[in-house]
Amino acid sequence: MENHKLVLPEHLNHYGYLFGGNLLKWVDETAWIAATLEHPGCKFVTIGMDRVEFRRSVKEGTILCFQIELSRRGNTSVQYQVVVYADDPATGSEISIFTTRVSFVCLDE
Repeated sequence: MENHKLVLPEHLNHYGYLFGGNLLKWVDETAWIAATLEHPGCKFVTIGMDRVEFRRSVKEGTILCFQIELSRRGNTSVQYQVVVYADDPATGSEISIFTTRVSFVCLDE
């Protein structure tokens, strides 16, 4: 699955770059959407991310591309690999800025 997000002024920290907390929120949200669409009827909650390391700063106006892929499926849990790219619409280039695995568990009634 692929998703996109535009970095706007309200997403920036006091230095003028993307606030890391916003990126983590979007990673969690896009992975949750993938899990929910691929496993209808499951009520997923996030239980963890395997690694949080910001490789590059991101400026206002950058288009982020989130690529989400199932990496593991258990009896009551799933894990998704999320790779985030920063796209430059002027040049068409993209660079990887963040990678993690997000784990979810399905809540049962």
